[in-house]
Amino acid sequence: MRARTVLLLLVALFLAGGTTIMARVWLASQRAARTEATPIAVPTPSKSVLIARSPIQRGQILRPDDLAWEPWPEGGIDKNYILLGSRTPEAYSGWVARQPISAGEPLIEAKIIAPGNRGFLAAVLHPGMRAVSVPVTVTSGIAGFVFPGDQVDLIVTYSVQDRPQPGQANAGPLLEHKISETMLRNVRVIAIDQKLESKAGEANVAKTATFEVTPKESEIVALASEMGKLSLSLRSLVPGPGELKHEIADSPLEASSNPLSETYTVDSDVSPLLRTPGNKQGSIDAGFVTILRGGQSTVTSVVQQP
Repeated sequence: MRARTVLLLLVALFLAGGTTIMARVWLASQRAARTEATPIAVPTPSKSVLIARSPIQRGQILRPDDLAWEPWPEGGIDKNYILLGSRTPEAYSGWVARQPISAGEPLIEAKIIAPGNRGFLAAVLHPGMRAVSVPVTVTSGIAGFVFPGDQVDLIVTYSVQDRPQPGQANAGPLLEHKISETMLRNVRVIAIDQKLESKAGEANVAKTATFEVTPKESEIVALASEMGKLSLSLRSLVPGPGELKHEIADSPLEASSNPLSETYTVDSDVSPLLRTPGNKQGSIDAGFVTILRGGQSTVTSVVQQP
């Protein structure tokens, strides 16, 4: 009897252990299946902050397209961040970046400056550049269709006195000629009157225009303003073939080596009835030729004497 009881007890223990193992395996498989079927809950940020959509350079004038809303973890929100619902990206249109802002970086008002605030114009200028203003009229300012951010050429129109050819004793009275010359090219407009931003569909006739120029160019603009009338020539957004950025030549030799620096028009080029400066009759040669021999030049008459 004892051997039979021991045998039955061992069989019962074996069956109980097998049942326990099978139950644990089944529960583990059910738990794994439930874990795979149930997605992991990720806490979603409850707030959004205003960030830079793309890199913003120092001195760049902000536009609504430069900014965007980005969900942000609530635990990482700084008190200086701009939250959704407080302001809109349009509210910062026309502001200027004091410092560079990386793409995706939250915008803070310590890095930007509003129009009209102290130091705004200085923040607009690129390093080493200067701001200079010139008076404009309806015609010289292109009827109010030049806006901040546009690129223009500066043209000066002034008068010069005619000079007789060498060797002409009685060349007649001196005459004044009008000359129009492009003195600067591809100049950035940073303000029209006291506005550094423009509204859609707005075209106001301005009295002054402010440009961003180099120190040397600021001297040229100041002198040209005293020489004659300044006009603006609006440039296309796409430069033409062979067009160069505006460069100021330090010497006449350097200027003559750049064909684009010799852009000017004399009144005799417009009307053939006006005599060419230096000639006695119209655009016809006065009968003198200049002969160059080495470093010397002589003027000789080619008109036969009666």
